[in-house]
Formats: sequence, structure tokens, C-alpha cells
Amino acid sequence: MIPTLYKSALHPREVRALLSLKIKGQRFAVPKEPLNTLAMTLNDEDFCCAALSKVSRSFAVVIQQLSENLRNGVCVFYLVLRALDTIEDDMRFPQAEKLELLRNFYKKSYDEDFTLQNIGDQEDYRVLLAHYDKVIRFFKGLDKGYRDVIVDITKKMGNGMADFAEKEVVTIEDYNLYCHYVAGLVGIGLSELFSASGLESPGLKSQHDLSNSMGLFLQKTNIIRDYHEDLFSDRTFWPKEIWGKYADKLTFFTENPHAPKSLDCLNEMVMNALGHLPDVVDYLRLLKDKSIFRFAAIPQVMAIATLAAVFNNPKVFTGVVKVRKGLAARLILYDLSLDDTLKYFKKYSRVFLRKSPAGSELHKQLLAWSKTLDQKIKEG
Repeated sequence: MIPTLYKSALHPREVRALLSLKIKGQRFAVPKEPLNTLAMTLNDEDFCCAALSKVSRSFAVVIQQLSENLRNGVCVFYLVLRALDTIEDDMRFPQAEKLELLRNFYKKSYDEDFTLQNIGDQEDYRVLLAHYDKVIRFFKGLDKGYRDVIVDITKKMGNGMADFAEKEVVTIEDYNLYCHYVAGLVGIGLSELFSASGLESPGLKSQHDLSNSMGLFLQKTNIIRDYHEDLFSDRTFWPKEIWGKYADKLTFFTENPHAPKSLDCLNEMVMNALGHLPDVVDYLRLLKDKSIFRFAAIPQVMAIATLAAVFNNPKVFTGVVKVRKGLAARLILYDLSLDDTLKYFKKYSRVFLRKSPAGSELHKQLLAWSKTLDQKIKEG
């Protein structure tokens, strides 16, 4: 806690938010026991809530503040997709078995005897899969509308993950498609859950392009930020169509983090991600329920803050660049309105401009993007 407070020392509102969140967050706190111990003592619903807090960190607090019916649906949705992602990420899993499981994971949705042992690169992920029967029983208690959405998205995502387990991300088209499978579908599924809850318009579930952009903006941010970690975990998602302009091999950037070519490549990746922000603005304007808005908007603000931190930053190539936890605490704790969100977007758009050399081609591109964003914001 002390190092986190230190990083926010120059931002008093963030310090207050961190302290307040620590106090108010107690009602959402997970027991200190390991998840494996909790699995032996908690009922299915309580185990799923505990597992959610263990594997989703800060945003579990936001999920817990959704209305009860929707909260349960989103909780299960997250855990199912977390399980699917855990299978995809486990590089020790024999490839043939992994592909078959990814493509057929959705078929396990109603099988209370289904569990997996020793799968996952983190202990909590392994425990989740080892006690996946609890997730299935909780899932079976959801409204049919929620269950149908979860099964459909799981089927599509699993097949997409399997496709890309056997192919590289080469073109920008590949990049967009991969991000669609692992994150755009999450955005689409959430929109369908929001509509099914009755808290948002029935038409929201048809906004596939905007929902997809919500997911792509987050996923591309993570892919850019996680360059170094992914590279040394034998998984890479930067499209060769972009990085191949600047180097013959992807490891060039970690070997030459300060080279102009490395930073140019990084900045082009960031520009590609920023192209989704106008759609994000349009999507957030469609939301009416306050808790759903906060749930959707907070990750988007954190994403643009992360992009601003990694932009033109050679540290991306040698480690993981993160934004202050105090910012996340402030966003989670206070009522985040549409106006607040748009102000954050405009604030960070100015950060990109300040970090790019005046008169450069990059600065010109950012000016054009910033004008498009400003116009999008004014349309509301």
C-alpha cells in the first residue's frame, strides 16, 4: 500500500481515493484464505464471487456494484471466459488436446462433472478450473437469456482462439480478427447481457461494431503494454505488417529499446489502437444505467491512460508500464459521468500531442486524430 500511495503523492485526490477504497472496499473483500481453501468451504455462488475478486483484481469491485441479477450474469461470463483464456495461455498444454478443448469448451456449460486439473500459469487460475463444477452450477441458475449469451460467445471465442493457436498474427486484418475473438466478442456479449437485463435498450445488443470496438480498444492496449512479457512467454500478438516495417525480428525492439525505429513502431501500434476511440465515445453515449456506464467506462479511461503512458516510452520494451493505482481507485470510487469520461479522453489526447515532436508526421497524425475525437465529443 505504501509504494502505491507514494506514486500518487502528487495527486492528493488519488491518495484520498486509495484510502477510501481500502475502507469502503471491505464489503467486497475476499477472505484472506487461498482460493483452494475457500473452494472447500464456500457455496457455489460465494466461491464464484471470491474467485472473481481473486482473478479480476480492481474491477471486481465495479462488477459487484451492478444490479444483483446482472451482476451474477457478468460474474459467470467473466469466469467462463477467464477459464477459456487460461486454457489458451497455458503453453505446457499439449497442442492437440488444447485445440479440441478450446473448440468444444462451450459444450461443457451444463456438465456438472467437468473440471480440469493443473491447467493455468497462475495458482488462482488452476484452482478455478479445478473447481469449475461450481461455476457450472452457478451458471445453470442464471436466467435463460444470460445463459444463451454466455454459451454463444464461449463457442465463438473458443473456435477463434483455436484458429489463432495454429496461425501467426501477420497482417493488420489478422490482428483485428484475433482481438475480435478474444475481446471484441466480450464487448458484444456484454451488450447482449445488458439488453437481456432490461436495464439497457433492447437495441444495444445489435450494436456489434461499437461493442467490438470497446473490446478492441482494451485488448490492443494490453497487447502493446505486454510486449515484453508476451515475448518471453513465447506468445506474440504484434502484427508483422506493422513491426516488419522497422525490424527483421520482433526481438529487435527489446534489444534496442531507445532506437528511433523501436519508438516509431511502438507509436504506430498506439495510433492503431487510438483509432477505436471514436466508436468508444459513441457506445458510451448509448448507455442509460449508471452502474452499467461506470462498468463500461472505467476500463476505457484506464486504457487511454495506459496508452498515454506507453506512447514513445522505451520502457515498454524492457518491462511492463502501468498507470497509477490511485487513478483506478478514483475512477472506481466516485460516480463517473459521461462528461467526466470525455474530459479524461480530451486530457489524454493532449498528452499524446505533447509527447510527439512538433512538425513531425506523427504529430500531424495525432492532430488529425485529436480533431476527429473533438468533433465526435461535440456531436453529443
